[in-house]
Amino acid sequence: MELAGKRVLVTGASRGIGQALAERFTAAGARVALVARSEGPLKELADRLGGTAHPADLADRDQVLGLLDRIEADGGPVDVLVNNAGVEVVGDFTSSPLEDVEFLYRVNLLAPVMLCHQAIPRMLGRGGGHIVNVSSYAGAAVFPGLVAYSSSKAGLSHFTSGLRADLKNKPIGTTLVELGPIPTDMLDHVNDYQPTHDSFDRFYKLRLLVDVPREKVAADVVDAVRRGRRHVRHPKRAMAFPLLAEAPRRTVELFLGGVRHQED
Repeated sequence: MELAGKRVLVTGASRGIGQALAERFTAAGARVALVARSEGPLKELADRLGGTAHPADLADRDQVLGLLDRIEADGGPVDVLVNNAGVEVVGDFTSSPLEDVEFLYRVNLLAPVMLCHQAIPRMLGRGGGHIVNVSSYAGAAVFPGLVAYSSSKAGLSHFTSGLRADLKNKPIGTTLVELGPIPTDMLDHVNDYQPTHDSFDRFYKLRLLVDVPREKVAADVVDAVRRGRRHVRHPKRAMAFPLLAEAPRRTVELFLGGVRHQED
């Protein structure tokens, strides 16, 4: 996809990876529509990048429903949807407040599903588009204290694979982004629960994990949209874990060669 002049919707855009993505897409000539809960920082970023700001709580079903309508009414069609927003709950699962767990699943999994459900028919009607879903290595390899987060990201990874099957031979690309530790505010919370902290510490000592700058992630995501690449994975040294998790899905793809993926 040639990005110049295209409109890119980025969720979780007010900071961290989302902010880096917004900046990189803008540098590539795209126009950005930014979604986050933090209205002040979101509007400041949108003004700086020449984009539009759309404050929304993605855990609120009513705010997610019709979000694409509101965004496209204020700036035009969305060509690329980047589901980047994510939250974590770190700690013993049964000690975590149930409302926090529900909030996590709504932001990490249900909101991306709902936004894809809104965006895909529009993209098909316009003849093309691209979906980017930002997942995690935690969706393939689970550390203690991250049961809700890991299962939500596993769901997002599998959902993206399902979308790819449904959209085979359609003019919509998908990119699944699977990440290890990225230095953002979100990573700071792994120290809140000792077993989670110790798990990360073990993998750092084994040199299976290293911090990857968010700017590197953003650059590779933009390149993946340009080139139509299916995956972005960092750090490369731990890529075996998502590859192993992906193996059954890719095997099924091979077995289904020649099977029609859409009804006439």
